[in-house]
Amino acid sequence: MKSVMEIVEKFIKYHELTKDEYCELLENSTNQSVSDRLSEEAVKIRKKHYGNKVYTRGLIEFTNYCKNNCYYCGIRRGNHHATRYRLTKDEILDCCQNGYLLGFRTFVLQGGEDPWFTDDRLVEIIRSVRENYPDCAITLSAGEKPYNSYKKFREAGADRYLLRHETADEAHYRSLHPEEMSLTTRKQCLYDLKSLGYQVGAGFMVGSPGQTLDNLAEDLIFLKDLNPQMVGIGPFIPHHDTKFAEEKAGSVELTLFLLSVIRILLPKVLLPATTALGTLDPRGREKGLLAGANVVMPNLSPVKNRKQYDLYDNKICTGEEAAECRGCLMGRVESVGYHLVDERGDAIDWPIE
Repeated sequence: MKSVMEIVEKFIKYHELTKDEYCELLENSTNQSVSDRLSEEAVKIRKKHYGNKVYTRGLIEFTNYCKNNCYYCGIRRGNHHATRYRLTKDEILDCCQNGYLLGFRTFVLQGGEDPWFTDDRLVEIIRSVRENYPDCAITLSAGEKPYNSYKKFREAGADRYLLRHETADEAHYRSLHPEEMSLTTRKQCLYDLKSLGYQVGAGFMVGSPGQTLDNLAEDLIFLKDLNPQMVGIGPFIPHHDTKFAEEKAGSVELTLFLLSVIRILLPKVLLPATTALGTLDPRGREKGLLAGANVVMPNLSPVKNRKQYDLYDNKICTGEEAAECRGCLMGRVESVGYHLVDERGDAIDWPIE
């Protein structure tokens, strides 16, 4: 049987392991020699492909209505304590204008699965952003849609789509979502998005209720198969108005370990140091960059709405203006030897010919 360091070296050489080897690797996430070797290699790989650049994504949370009732989420349909809002097209464009002047060249339109935002309404918004900001990337994060809806958004000018798979294990998925939702559908959406030429982002929560190392190994196998351009992971953080209110938060250390693993698994991937990391650890985003991440996602949403987009408790930066947020991030990024850039920050080898 291989020692854990032999598994580490095999992974660094081939960027892939068997499920049993992933489990062995994850069991050693607190082994300092293992985590140091992986983070050293992860940083080497990210510098090879992206140098010292850190890309920014301007997050615009355009609706907190959602037809789904995911058990972990603060904006789920069944949370009657949530104060709901929708941004108008003009409000979204104002956020983009503010962001553009601050140097953002990617706008992420993120929202719950809100039926009010029909395909036609979303297409109109996407076209308006595309016409006003032709040099910017448009990322959508609006949940599961039929193939033809994704096709319309792509034709209207959307470049990227974020859709976390949350878990690649069927039983674990069932424990986090209501019966009407399906892991098969979620995965199919991701493959549909890839087939339409989007830069695709998947991802999962680290330490979500009931998650095992076996589940995480399945996530890594799924990510290798999907080969997305982006992967978003962050520690699970409970929300007080969900059935998981009393569950403990996910581990910052395991999240950092997995960032290094994902950088080695998918060397060219765009990998955010997430807000959730910064929520659980004051230097979480800096630590994320030192583990192999190369993207940060400051908030461009109107300050009056930010506390209402309440996916989990104690989310940071809900009271800051976008300029404050960017200035703060610039300092944080530079403190660990990286540089915030005013670029679209497309995935390497995209578009796929």
